[in-house]
Amino acid sequence: MADRFSGKTAVVTAAGGGIGGATARKLAADGAALVIGIDINALALSQLRSDIEQSGGRAVTVLLDCTDPKAVVQTFAQIERDQGPVDILVNLVGRSAQERASEFWESEPEVWQGVLDMSLLSAMLCSRQVVPQMRTRRSGKIVNISSDIARRPDRGWVDYAAAKAGIIGFTRGLAMELAPYAVNVNAVAPGTIHTNAIAKMPAEMIDRMRASIPFGDIGMPEDVANCIAFLVSEESRYITGQTIGINGGRSTT
Repeated sequence: MADRFSGKTAVVTAAGGGIGGATARKLAADGAALVIGIDINALALSQLRSDIEQSGGRAVTVLLDCTDPKAVVQTFAQIERDQGPVDILVNLVGRSAQERASEFWESEPEVWQGVLDMSLLSAMLCSRQVVPQMRTRRSGKIVNISSDIARRPDRGWVDYAAAKAGIIGFTRGLAMELAPYAVNVNAVAPGTIHTNAIAKMPAEMIDRMRASIPFGDIGMPEDVANCIAFLVSEESRYITGQTIGINGGRSTT
């Protein structure tokens, strides 16, 4: 599939992360004319660009906090001036409350806001920058990242579950607006994926997680990247407004 995305410009946010990096590399390997990686991690972006270029692809990397509205507007305007219109947008920015996570009864509004900004509003901000030209050109693909937790929430994750459920609603709503203009909007909802966060967990916790998955193993970032690549390809022409679970069978709804 070396020419699957021939002539296409793709923007991948959180491209310095495990899933984001795997997605950027996959799009480049499948022939994207240009992959623009966006993240706040300069070192990870530098490695990503080097990997893509060494494989014969072309990449531009941009340092950007996708929760900063002014910076997002300025950066995407600069991308369009320098690189032309964006054909593919993959919104992968997201994070739970991490060390500040707690059950809702003792949680704080500023923590919710941080989670919502990172995991929902960032996707809305970035999408807002590319939707007008996609609509005008009657062409474009957007993929957002939800999470298995939106459908299977757990204690201590109420804010994150709300944000990721919001991604599903945002995806569906935007897809309905853009369907008459031949622009596809879909989402993926990963389950347990072997990222750096998982790698730092105790071995016994990882074993328990693995045992809860019907497939019998934890997913890899490339499993998510492969699904995203399908959703932003012409093979998915008639698919829009959907959220695809990537979870080894752990949930099916």
